[in-house]
Amino acid sequence: MAGNKTLTIIKPFAVKKRNLGAILAKIEESGFRFCAIKTLKLDKHEAEDFYVEHKGKPFFDELTDFMSSGPITAAILEKENAVEDFRFLIGATDPTEAKEGTIRKMFATDKAHNAIHGSDSDESAERECNFFFSRRELL
Repeated sequence: MAGNKTLTIIKPFAVKKRNLGAILAKIEESGFRFCAIKTLKLDKHEAEDFYVEHKGKPFFDELTDFMSSGPITAAILEKENAVEDFRFLIGATDPTEAKEGTIRKMFATDKAHNAIHGSDSDESAERECNFFFSRRELL
C-alpha cells in the first residue's frame, strides 16, 4: 500500500454542516480515486483507539469527544504520492494558516473543527486504512 494510498476522514462537524458532497467532489477533482468509503459513528473507545498516539496530550479528550460526537465518513484514497499530495490538498491543521483553495481553508472553522483528517505518513496510512476497512471492502 505504501506510496499510493492514504486515509481520509470527513469529521463530524463537516458532515453535520452538510459539506460532505462538496469535500468528496474536491478530493475526486484533485485526481484521487476512492478505493473504499463508508459513513459510520465512532464510540468514545473507538476514537481513543484510533488516536492512541495522542494519548496523554492536552487535546486528546477534546479530540476523541469530538470524533465520537456524530457521523464521520472514512475513505481510502489512491493516487501516486497519495499521502503528500493529500496533505497538500487539505492544508494546515489550523484553517487560519491553510492556503486558499485547501479543504481546511474552505470548510473548517478552527483548529479543533478542521473538517478533515489525512494520514501523515505511509505507515500511518496503512494502519489507519486497516482500522476502518477489511480486505473485502477494498476495491
